Amino acid sequence: MDNLFILLLIPVLGALVLAFVQQAKAARQLALLVSLVSLGLTIPFLVQFVPDASMQFEQRFAWIPSLGIHFHIGIDGISLPLVLLTNGLIPLIILSAFNYDYKGGFYALVLFMQAGLLLVFTALDAFAFYVGWEVALIPIYFICALWGGENRIRVNIKFFIYTFFGSLLMLVAIIYLHMQVPTEDYELTSFYQLGLDASTQRWIFWAFFIAFAIKMPIFPFHTWQPDTYTEAPTAGTMLLAAIMLKMGVYGVIRWLIPIAPLGTAAYGQLALVLCVIGVVYASVIAFKQGDIKRLIAYSSIAHVGLIGAGIFAWNVQGLQGAIIQMINHGISVVGLFFVADILIRRLDTRDMAAMGGIAKPAPVLAILFLTIVMGAIGLPITNGFIGEFLLLMGIYQYGIWYAALGGLTIILGAVYLLRMYQKVMLGEVNTQTAVFTDIRGTEWVVLAVVVVLIIGIGVYPKPLLDLSEAAVTDLINKVGLIR
Repeated sequence: MDNLFILLLIPVLGALVLAFVQQAKAARQLALLVSLVSLGLTIPFLVQFVPDASMQFEQRFAWIPSLGIHFHIGIDGISLPLVLLTNGLIPLIILSAFNYDYKGGFYALVLFMQAGLLLVFTALDAFAFYVGWEVALIPIYFICALWGGENRIRVNIKFFIYTFFGSLLMLVAIIYLHMQVPTEDYELTSFYQLGLDASTQRWIFWAFFIAFAIKMPIFPFHTWQPDTYTEAPTAGTMLLAAIMLKMGVYGVIRWLIPIAPLGTAAYGQLALVLCVIGVVYASVIAFKQGDIKRLIAYSSIAHVGLIGAGIFAWNVQGLQGAIIQMINHGISVVGLFFVADILIRRLDTRDMAAMGGIAKPAPVLAILFLTIVMGAIGLPITNGFIGEFLLLMGIYQYGIWYAALGGLTIILGAVYLLRMYQKVMLGEVNTQTAVFTDIRGTEWVVLAVVVVLIIGIGVYPKPLLDLSEAAVTDLINKVGLIR
């Protein structure tokens, strides 16, 4: 079955049913089943996909004809990896929540968010893209507000204000672009062909850039992120870090740069500089963190900053590196936050100073955690290596000093992540960690899948690179140089 609309519809239908399920065990089993069905339905798209530059599996029908609004979706080599990431990680995120007594409402929100994410990654109409953007935001807001930590209300308000402000800016730009289209539609291809003057493209650039930079997030639009990641329930943190931030990255590639190439030519270097500053800043701040979730949050900012720099370098290596690193970051950050969740549940603390010596009572967890850390660092034969290598190649073509800074912060990342591992897993066992139990049940499943993906992609990344190569090359050729 290769009906893309059905792929988007399945999580919505599952969410509608789950909203009325009050028994926790039944809710999590049904949610897992729905997520696995979605993953299974993704396989035909992968099998039948032709790795060229064309848009495939397109579906288009009138939505609100009087306003020129159509529901237009499709997949190419840039969007398919993100569809795979979304539908591949949602089952793991649901499994990670099995240790909590969440009822159907929680899982319904997760599946509604999945539908919104899929719409963002497949939309070829700006109105559909914006609807998906907002649909993905609303569930995560309630997930954080209802199941977050003690400071969740204050943190969630800050998160909402940031993202809502960015969404409004993007909506203004979309409406303006729609009004400039002779046929008065919202089609992505129509926006591409507008050929707006340089001054118009400059403000269009900022309207889209701020919206996407907040979502990624990159410096200085990141201040909502560490608190939100820390206060959100672990499943919510995984959704935010592993998938939701990719909405912003994807938006830059699919919407911002092709629609406003002259605006990007004017301000792209500034955007790249902000990305690099974010990498350095987040790496330095991560050193100072004693809270394991906050450390991983700042690590995520650093990784995404490098991805953003690779995109604004605007060459094949940088863009392919960004796409595969989005996948790699999503996989690794799910593993990192899940291990953090195991530690927090067992020890009732996020403070790494209260941990230590856990490798002795939990050797299996220690080995799997080390593999995940190696993937996050980008050690050869792990998934992070090829992405970081391509990103640095792309950034080097743009400017050697930008690449040097990027390379330096990769080294810094290795230091603070290994320091985290040392604090948590090595050293002397204390009274709390002495009774620590090794992983069991669904913990085994989640971590085993993450580790297999880390090693598998690290050893053989070619299939993922082949998916995106033609689409990336075609997009760069169409847009041309932006500097």
